[in-house]
Amino acid sequence: MAAPRLISCTLALATLTLAGCTSPQLGPVGGQPTASGIAGAGASAEASAPGGEPAASPSASPLTAEAYRGELDSRRKTVLDAINAMAGARTPKALNQNVERAETALNEAADALSAVTPPAEVRPQHDSYVTSLRDLAARLGSTAGKVSGRDLCTSSAVLTDLGTPLKSLDTAGQALQGAGDYPADVVTVKSGAKQNRRLGNGAFIKSGSLTGRSYLEIDNGASRDSVVTLMRGGSKVFTVYVRRKSKFKVRGVRDGSYKIFFTHGVDWDGKTRSFTRQCSFERFQESVKFKTTYTATQIRWHDWTVTLHAITGGNAKTDDVDPDSFPK
Repeated sequence: MAAPRLISCTLALATLTLAGCTSPQLGPVGGQPTASGIAGAGASAEASAPGGEPAASPSASPLTAEAYRGELDSRRKTVLDAINAMAGARTPKALNQNVERAETALNEAADALSAVTPPAEVRPQHDSYVTSLRDLAARLGSTAGKVSGRDLCTSSAVLTDLGTPLKSLDTAGQALQGAGDYPADVVTVKSGAKQNRRLGNGAFIKSGSLTGRSYLEIDNGASRDSVVTLMRGGSKVFTVYVRRKSKFKVRGVRDGSYKIFFTHGVDWDGKTRSFTRQCSFERFQESVKFKTTYTATQIRWHDWTVTLHAITGGNAKTDDVDPDSFPK
């Protein structure tokens, strides 16, 4: 059965010979179409003007400039706050919630403003602004699915995904504001281009005291880069970057019992210490134990090899980890 693997090896330093390599055997892994309309609609339902021509529907009177500013201002703060909260989310859970809230806020604003009759001189800018609100809300709907599926993992990745409709809303808001000092500036964040940042294989993101005799070899045969963290109790010992299809050996691991956490993904953001796209978060169920034994003629210790990808005969089980509680 395909699963990750942990291998423990015992070495004898004094004799400089390999004493043996044993597997701890941690266990196998293992519509109908619809139509809508007005009831009773038809030729008889239309009011006719004299001469048999249909009568024009009455239109609402345009708002004064001051009243229109009030309508815009009543929606501006809600939309502005929603977009900024989404851009400022620091955890995947908060990001998912804030994307959904932003979608709701933009749809509500578009609905409310579409019912408003603006001053005639800014009607084109008003219509463009409402359309841009709806377009961004629609994109947020699809973006929310990417966040929940962890195709997008950080706020910067979300802003990149929203690029075109976000810029369009910014442009429409500036045009409306410039036409009469109307409060429509709801976009204060910028979306960047998609990136594929990577660290070098074996680059330490955090390096603690590595003065022991043992080593941990990490084999990342997966299709995405990985970051591995060794935890002892509640403290991080080290965090190291291992590129896809690569291996790295961390030397100097001190005696003790450790938990191994690892995250896979694409595009490493060093500022947030996380992958921005295609991220996953896991840990090995079993701890790994490093122990040095001294005798009259030998010094013996344990080394470990861990694979971060499933292999035939693998003996290690992993658990998914809540990304909000993943060690960074």
